[in-house]
Amino acid sequence: MKAAAPTAAAVVLATAGGLLTAVAAPASAATTCNSPVYKRQFFANTTFSGTPKKTDCDSAISESWGAGAPATGLPTNNFGVRWTVTRDFGSGGPFAFTAAAQDGIRVYLDGVRKIDIWKNVSSTVTKTVNLTVPKGKHTLRIDYVNWTGSANVKFTYAPRTSATVDKVKPLTPLDPLVSYNTATNETKLSWTKNQEMDLAGYRVYRRLRGSTSWTKVGTTTATTLTNTPPATGADYYYEIRAYDKAGNESTGTADALVTSIVLQTPDLTASATDTGAELSWSGVHGGVIYRVQRTDFYGAVTKSWDLKYTLSLTDDTLARGEPVKYRVAAVDGSGHVSPFTDLQTVTRPLATPRELTATAGIGSATLQWTMKPEDAPYSEFRVYRSTTLPVSTSTAQSVTCTTTFTTLSDGSRRYSCGDFSAEEGTTYHYAVQAVQWPNLSRLSNTATITTLTSDKAPAAVTGLTATATEYGIELDWADNTEEDMHRYVVYRGRLLGDPGDEQVCSGSEWAYLSHATSSYRDVTLPDGDELCYFVDARDQAGNSSFRSTGNAIAVVVNELDLTPTVATPEGSPLTVTATKWDLEDARVHLSWNELDSATGYDVHRWNPVSKQYELLTTTSDRWYYDTTAPKGTTHFYRVTAHFADGTQSLPGTDHVILEP
Repeated sequence: MKAAAPTAAAVVLATAGGLLTAVAAPASAATTCNSPVYKRQFFANTTFSGTPKKTDCDSAISESWGAGAPATGLPTNNFGVRWTVTRDFGSGGPFAFTAAAQDGIRVYLDGVRKIDIWKNVSSTVTKTVNLTVPKGKHTLRIDYVNWTGSANVKFTYAPRTSATVDKVKPLTPLDPLVSYNTATNETKLSWTKNQEMDLAGYRVYRRLRGSTSWTKVGTTTATTLTNTPPATGADYYYEIRAYDKAGNESTGTADALVTSIVLQTPDLTASATDTGAELSWSGVHGGVIYRVQRTDFYGAVTKSWDLKYTLSLTDDTLARGEPVKYRVAAVDGSGHVSPFTDLQTVTRPLATPRELTATAGIGSATLQWTMKPEDAPYSEFRVYRSTTLPVSTSTAQSVTCTTTFTTLSDGSRRYSCGDFSAEEGTTYHYAVQAVQWPNLSRLSNTATITTLTSDKAPAAVTGLTATATEYGIELDWADNTEEDMHRYVVYRGRLLGDPGDEQVCSGSEWAYLSHATSSYRDVTLPDGDELCYFVDARDQAGNSSFRSTGNAIAVVVNELDLTPTVATPEGSPLTVTATKWDLEDARVHLSWNELDSATGYDVHRWNPVSKQYELLTTTSDRWYYDTTAPKGTTHFYRVTAHFADGTQSLPGTDHVILEP
């Protein structure tokens, strides 16, 4: 067990301005520690007498030296350590001082002992004292001694922040500085940091001049804050208050006067687009939100937008042809609204007719255009015709045109009308405009045509060729690109006249073809005949290139001869029909009549390579599907019935032409 602690050495006190201050023991003047860091002094005795063996700085008192010496040159027992610090406690208030030591510890506030644990103990002793620290600067001194055994010491001090305990307001913030930027409508405030240890932050308040009511406009833990006052041109006062963790708030700094700018009205520009309206406006100082309102023609608000830091708007919700009005006001950070701009009227234009085409006729033109499903089904259109470009509603001729329409699969309407007042052989430019009184659409695209003449026949067909194939004759000729082309007529016939003399192709109308094609396939049995062909071009007026001259370039072609070289006897009781099928890979369908007492039927197909009919199948059915017949040639078939006595009927025959 430790020996009893010796009697503490007397402390010499002196008075200074009515307060007791401890006379510090001699120490090294060279060591300076910045508050709230402690100056620490080590003594080789427990009376803190003489010159300290060591002096340094210590940010916290929390040591556990055990049985060792606290510093070089000190004994392991009977030594002392003194900590001192002078700091600003701000507004002061309730604090908790907590000391723990083995062996002795004494805590002084401005020389007044607050904690006294001064005895030799074998374990750590802890004590907490609640006290009120006055505002301003105060000195703490902590004396610790170890007589024998292990050495440890700890001391902390902290404000008590419970609202039921702490009733002390923080000090008013010092050195407030308030400035106002008229370009940005911003008030900037700054101040010096408070010294309270329980400080939670700062609150900035604003009031209108002439009012006694303050409005909190900001809270911060920093020492600066920026605020935007209402841009009304009014005077406002600002003050700064500190508040602590218990919720106590200081008195405010001296009122600082600011005169705000007046929030200006933006400059608005509004214009119509094909999809609605485009709006833009100028930014104004202090404007945070821009309030856009749309009204009907009579001024009733139908839609409103609040757009933060935005200077434009696209409104695609307008009905076509319906006039609306817009206005804009600026809103500052406090919710103050500037005067609105004057109302500006915008009318979304009617839908423009699109995909206008023109087809030339004889002294006429057929016009067609499309309107989208979402466009209004306009019942009136204006057609303009001009012989010069561009087409203008002020100079072009308005054409009377009866309009009809058809509805397409996507819901669009395809309109048509005919201009029958045009001159023959004249180039015209057309444009169409939709009407919904009193509104007019923009002009459509321009369509240009040259009208046809009634007495000019198409040019004769050139470049006609004929090629014999295993499935018939392939004809081809040069395209006729005349605008009034209507169709081609193919003539087929035979040559008249003796060979060596002038021969003439005597033909008749064989096929009628669209003007969009310049080829024809004449599917005919290739049995070696000689054929001749010529082609006539006809226009929309019925003029014929052949009839206008009585001449046409004809081609002569000899068919291939694919007739089987094995003759088929006549008088067969079977009637065979061969048909193109092309269903589930069955290219040819054969059928025949049933013979009484027939036990089956043999189906043959001519092979031009082996020069014989080859058996395809033997069947009891009266039909057969040939899945192996190649395309691009002509096939010849024979069907023979056979009977129980071993005899066969005469074969029935037919052929089928399979195109490529």
